[in-house]
Amino acid sequence: MAKPKVDLRNPIFHDDAAAREHLESLLWPQGPVCPRCGVMGDRITKLAGTSTRPGVYKCKDCRKPFSVTVGTVMERSHIALSKWVFAAQLMASSKKGFSAHELHRLLGTNYETAWFLFHRLREAATDIGGSGPLGGPGKPVEADETYIGGKVKNMHASKKPKHTGGIGNKMSVVSLVDRDGRTKSFHVANVTAANVRDILTKHADRASHLMTDQSPVYVNVGREFRSHWSVNHNAEQYVKHGGYVHVNSAESHFALLKRGVYGTFHNISEAHLHRYLAEFDFRANTRDISDAERAALLLAGAQSKRLLYRQPD
Repeated sequence: MAKPKVDLRNPIFHDDAAAREHLESLLWPQGPVCPRCGVMGDRITKLAGTSTRPGVYKCKDCRKPFSVTVGTVMERSHIALSKWVFAAQLMASSKKGFSAHELHRLLGTNYETAWFLFHRLREAATDIGGSGPLGGPGKPVEADETYIGGKVKNMHASKKPKHTGGIGNKMSVVSLVDRDGRTKSFHVANVTAANVRDILTKHADRASHLMTDQSPVYVNVGREFRSHWSVNHNAEQYVKHGGYVHVNSAESHFALLKRGVYGTFHNISEAHLHRYLAEFDFRANTRDISDAERAALLLAGAQSKRLLYRQPD
């Protein structure tokens, strides 16, 4: 069955009032809720004075005004709500990502505004779809690692690593893939047996069948799972046991991630890599729904999340 298409002529992408109503339907499906004390229903009053900006409500219990953006990544933002909704749709629909430079040209903003907006939407994408362990009794979970960064020979002399061999100064990423469910990716300082064990034991059910390549970092932790199967990529072995044993799902996820890095973003700061990983994980975990549904889920994930320049003590 074909998935419904997105009509960019929809008023939610151009009209702030329509965008506000759209956000209220996503974040308040049962009606307005006070973000401070949690009351709703007849304890909430919509303010309609001539001096009041649109979309403001007042709680009769805590006597504080609020709008649909309070307590979300959109709080205190001067960016029009229609632009938030439009940007969420672009992020949700772009399989290999959408750059902030493209966004600022489309929205008519500056680059800093587009960068600010996209990073807050990436924060909204974090942990959407569940936070429990991957896999389960008898289910396969794939684990693999990859490295993000340019080739040493193409680097400026000041950025080349001092030592030779290995992966240079590339950034390390470990991903876990539940073939029937979710993907989780992690930026780690180094791919070591200790780091990999920490990730696997926290985020994968040990009753699962662990699928990896023959990297030695998986040998010891593999004994903690129901079974541990591996493929030998050095011998050009990618699948065995009738197609059950492989890490091709993780490799495919890395392929999309790297196409986004090389073709869309071109360069990613190590400080923000975890947010880009959350974005690609989000799209992978919602691949079976339509672009419109994915964008709605992304906006709904903005609730109870803030991303500040400096977190308060």
